[in-house]
Amino acid sequence: MRRNADELNKMRRAGKVVAEMHEVTRAAIRPGITTMEINNVAAAVIEKRGARSNFLNYHGFPAVICASPNSMIVHGIPGDYVLQEGDIISIDCGAIIEGYHGDAAYTAGVGQISKEAQRLLDVTERSLWAGIEQMTIGNRLHEIGRAVEKVALAAGYGIVREYVGHAIGTAMHESPQVPNYWPGSPGPIMKEGMVFAVEPMINIGGEETYTLDDGWGVMTTDGSLSAHFEHTIALTDNGPEVFTLA
Repeated sequence: MRRNADELNKMRRAGKVVAEMHEVTRAAIRPGITTMEINNVAAAVIEKRGARSNFLNYHGFPAVICASPNSMIVHGIPGDYVLQEGDIISIDCGAIIEGYHGDAAYTAGVGQISKEAQRLLDVTERSLWAGIEQMTIGNRLHEIGRAVEKVALAAGYGIVREYVGHAIGTAMHESPQVPNYWPGSPGPIMKEGMVFAVEPMINIGGEETYTLDDGWGVMTTDGSLSAHFEHTIALTDNGPEVFTLA
């Protein structure tokens, strides 16, 4: 769906709230803090900015962020897990302003992390930006996934396939989906005013996953580290505009 100028402005505002949530949670990440404490920092931004969380109570999810450490890929429920030196953690969060959504994620190191973990973070973030570069008017949607896949595979990493990006607007998850790989067809033509959340999830090891008994946390089957980066981006005459960039 193509969004008009008023809709895009509301999504920009939602994106700014998400970017602020990223800033304050990044600043909070350190050894000894719990994932629930990080959640509470993000919740304070939602309240201060008069926004609503699109994560809280989404299909029963109990928090305003997903906090997914180490071999957890996505959808981690914040709780009493204490971050340790050398961990990596994905923080995924969103906000709603006047009915319009923003959604973004990043993965950060806790204190000093291994070179292997840092390379994973660097490659995954680079794959996100490679995908974003494909978001030009007239290009095909699945060129995003082709670009993400090229970066990840060149590094020898596994690409999560069960969870993908998506269109976004008056709902957090709208159609069409945005695969992080080449699905075998070019997909629809991208047009001005379309808005997508692009979110590669990349594993050091294989692409296989399983879900925890809580019904939310998604893990790498082989126990390898996983990273997740995401932005909400609109197609404009001037190229892709990233709404959730700090």
